[in-house]
Amino acid sequence: MQDDFSVEEKKKEFLELKNFIDSIDNHSGSLMQILHKAQEIFGYLPFQVQKFISEKTNIPISEIYGVATFYTQFTINPKGKHKIGVCLGTACYVRNSQAILEKIMDELKIKVGETTSDNLFTLDATRCLGCCGLAPVMMIDDEVYGKVDPSKVPEILNSYK
Repeated sequence: MQDDFSVEEKKKEFLELKNFIDSIDNHSGSLMQILHKAQEIFGYLPFQVQKFISEKTNIPISEIYGVATFYTQFTINPKGKHKIGVCLGTACYVRNSQAILEKIMDELKIKVGETTSDNLFTLDATRCLGCCGLAPVMMIDDEVYGKVDPSKVPEILNSYK
């Protein structure tokens, strides 16, 4: 996937982030708030955003990167318009959810954790989605698909294109 992040085109977003940073007390623990806000504004935390935060807060970029990559709620890579989650919890796994995951990877030409080149889909393997009675289960955004047969994957994906 190609990341076309342009600082020049994001001036308004950087101003919004600057205003947020200026509005909070820059104290121990504020980095998490700032990273949450930055990800809300930009959708992810590319190097340019991390560098901006470092410059505005005097927090070393290595620390910012460490926090951004340690916590799973943050991402340093852009995500697709649609997020696909395939449950690999026990109930789904024994009902062949791995075959669903493989079919999606084959159809989209991506691996788990990757985003399609058109930024339409991001694929994640998840643990229990709480729909064990519908196993095997996959989700696209907030839509749950239960008792999924791998042969139905192309049809499901095409409905989002």
